[in-house]
Amino acid sequence: MNVATAAPELVDTAPDVGVTPPDADETTLPRGRWRSTARLAVALVSALIIYAAFLMAKGASPLDALRAMWDSAFGDADSLGETLLRTAPLLLGALAVALPATAGLFNIGGQGQMVLGAIGACGAAYAIGDGRSTAVNLVVMAFAAAAGGMLWAAIPAILRVTTRANEAITSLLLNYVALIFLNWLVFEPWKDPTSLGQAYSEALTETQRLPILWGNRVNVGILIAPIAAVAVFVLLAATRWGFRLRVLGGNPEAAFRAGFRVRWLAFSAMAVGGMLAGLAGFVEIVGVEGRLRPDVMPGYGYVAFLAAWLARHQPLRCVLAAFVLAAIAIGGNGLKISAGLSGAAVNILMALVLLAVLGWGKRSAA
Repeated sequence: MNVATAAPELVDTAPDVGVTPPDADETTLPRGRWRSTARLAVALVSALIIYAAFLMAKGASPLDALRAMWDSAFGDADSLGETLLRTAPLLLGALAVALPATAGLFNIGGQGQMVLGAIGACGAAYAIGDGRSTAVNLVVMAFAAAAGGMLWAAIPAILRVTTRANEAITSLLLNYVALIFLNWLVFEPWKDPTSLGQAYSEALTETQRLPILWGNRVNVGILIAPIAAVAVFVLLAATRWGFRLRVLGGNPEAAFRAGFRVRWLAFSAMAVGGMLAGLAGFVEIVGVEGRLRPDVMPGYGYVAFLAAWLARHQPLRCVLAAFVLAAIAIGGNGLKISAGLSGAAVNILMALVLLAVLGWGKRSAA
């Protein structure tokens, strides 16, 4: 019997091949779960203690600085809204990393894919003009943004499946190409003629912006990201495509012998990841920025990459990871005021949290 042709039917009804099972003591014994939770809590507290020591070394009061960070991120409805606004693109970017990772691929090009998504949204807005309804404008712009991110992710995907080029390197390098392309657009063809020497594109009109939920900035974009997280979870957990991606990521040889279209699966995983990153650009540019600038979404793609790793590439866990990193980033504004430190000092806390979750909080193999 030909294994390559017989295996698909067997695999469709087999257990999830290649998916790393949780530790037995954490799934069958309550004591194992408590130990895992306690380990993680101790690791996070340790990260905060080390960060407090850093603040003291810089001459700042740790309690005052941490209280100011909390107030900046959660102090009132507007502060919480800013945290949610930052969470949305980070969550979509994290999903853009997590979904290809399921297939064993590394998408480090989220930053460039976000930028291309923002460019696609603005390009569609300029092309269709302001003569249509808000709903039509937003749908067209969202599709254009997703297409922009998908096309940018398709480049490393094609190189991967045709030449075996490392997608981590090619997607990372494309981030810089995207930035060059963005700078050219805002300095040349799309530059606002009223900008008086500053580089930014023309502002989007009211019918080309996401509706406001509260305050002056909090918009429906904060709802798009968690919906996308649920959709990705369902795709991976309840569809044949998602199952085959998990098989490919866990055991490529088994996927090949089962007759799966391995190249197509790898390409589609990267492409859908690019679509999600493109939507992140759409949410940010249409909901918050309102126009293109050279420094739009600075570093969002890289922070989203960290969020995906914090969540161990689990879509629903990405929601919490993105929210935590967004709160830390927004808390940096309070750090500037209370301690006189650069807002970039919060990157140290992000790094400590990452080490805590991925390193200290992980159960020893012994």
